[in-house]
Amino acid sequence: MAIYHLEAKVVSRGAGRSAVAASAYLSCSRLYNDYDGIQHDYTKKQGLVWQEVFLPEYAPQEWEGREQLWNAVEEVETAKDSRLAREFVVALPIELNREEQIELLQEFIREQFLSDGMCADAAIHDTDGHNPHAHILLTVRPLDEQGKWQYKTEKEYLCMRNGEERGFTAAEFKSVQDEGWEKQYPYKVGKKKVYMTPSAAEAQGLVRADKHPKSTRYGRQNPISERWNSEEQLLVWRAAWADVTNLCLERAGRAEQIDHRSNAARGLDEQPTIHEGVTARALERKGIIADRCEINRQIKADNALLRELKATVRKLAQAVKNTLPAIAEAMEKLRANMIVFRYQLRHIGRGRQRMNDYIHEVQPKLVRYTELVQEIRSKSKERKSLLAEKKETPFYLIPKQHELSRRIVELTEELEELKSEKDMLLHSLECADDTGIAAVEKDISTIEAALKKLAQQEEKYTTELNDALRQYADLKEQAAEFDPDELQDARLALRPVMERSAVDRAQSAYGDKYDPLIMYDSKRDVSELLNEDTGARSVREFLRQKQRPQRTQQQRTTKRHEQER
Repeated sequence: MAIYHLEAKVVSRGAGRSAVAASAYLSCSRLYNDYDGIQHDYTKKQGLVWQEVFLPEYAPQEWEGREQLWNAVEEVETAKDSRLAREFVVALPIELNREEQIELLQEFIREQFLSDGMCADAAIHDTDGHNPHAHILLTVRPLDEQGKWQYKTEKEYLCMRNGEERGFTAAEFKSVQDEGWEKQYPYKVGKKKVYMTPSAAEAQGLVRADKHPKSTRYGRQNPISERWNSEEQLLVWRAAWADVTNLCLERAGRAEQIDHRSNAARGLDEQPTIHEGVTARALERKGIIADRCEINRQIKADNALLRELKATVRKLAQAVKNTLPAIAEAMEKLRANMIVFRYQLRHIGRGRQRMNDYIHEVQPKLVRYTELVQEIRSKSKERKSLLAEKKETPFYLIPKQHELSRRIVELTEELEELKSEKDMLLHSLECADDTGIAAVEKDISTIEAALKKLAQQEEKYTTELNDALRQYADLKEQAAEFDPDELQDARLALRPVMERSAVDRAQSAYGDKYDPLIMYDSKRDVSELLNEDTGARSVREFLRQKQRPQRTQQQRTTKRHEQER
């Protein structure tokens, strides 16, 4: 089933990540990072099924090689905590084939990122054939029309004029300097440092403390970068992924759709942060009752109906008389009871099938979730140990420093991938976070207990149906002395009322879970069990044989009358 999953992450040096390492990991390749001299080799990683680099028209053509592209990014970002790239991890619909998944991803990247001037590095991973997902690595610094990197943030100087303070970039300050705007510098006023303009300080005979003018804390952000980094833009991208996915599903002739909106935005009462269990939500939508109390209530209702039917059969066996109307009524009542038995068996069978399907779908995911948690815990512990070892290693042991750095970055990328996979698993299980897994496990236990009870119920109803069939066979032997045509007419006259009573009893027992299609199939089952189609053919053949001599006699009489005329 198609699910919506779009995870946005930032590749930052401050978090110990590298754009070159992230690209090597998603493309399962070997790339060398000029920034720190580390070669990242992920050629042994499994699961890569497609990869491609996307460049806007004005980007340098040598960037078609991902190593050149991401080393250019590493080179321009000089700060130790620089944001190097933006990464999206998206779940691909399993309803689409591989070519359609690639077309979906290409269309999304071209429309949302390439057209806005970003460079993109994308790959599809699918290790086991059941979890196709894509990694999209994007540049975060805009390019100008000459293919040069633009600034992400620019120094903004706080300048004064006539008591008014305003921020200007270096280029802006040059154009307004003649209008009387001045930069502010720190001056010594006693033991303090006070920012003021050079003209004001000169009038007071103050000495400048240093050469750095007053500026805003974070500078002036590039408007393009500011838009890319905004929450509003992320919402646009989330909606765009849902739209293009639904369009591709529709093109492929699939009815499935995904929705990026929260439950509140969709007008649902469900609280996505609280996992009430597939019990009341997801399983009910799949036609599965996982709530223990609800199952017990249903079984009680079934048993009450069963007791009523058995009592009816006992009274019937005691009261039947060897007369045609009594035999016809008894046979139709038994037939109506058999319809209810078949309805119960079909209802139980469908419920058991859905429960088994759910267990077979969810249990492997729970096993994989446990494995992921253990792997994340183990690799996090190893990374922490390596970080401590690197800190203790003298800086002049360069080969060891490089090896530790390489292994730390490798573990960091592996942890990111494992966390993304775990997040997708949680989404597929309709869990908001790790705490929801306990509720899923509880639901599985409840369903397994319910399956045992339903198996007992199924055995009970099968026994009762077989008993009813034996009693029906006995009544059929008693009816052998009556005219089959008259018996059939008497039974058919009673059938609508009897079938209506069977429907009423099923509706009363199952309430809003009554299914008319199951009732239709149950009637057909009973007709086949009782060979009613064969019986009906036999009666029709008997009537035709009975009517044939009469038609022959009528034809002879008519012919004789014509001759006499």
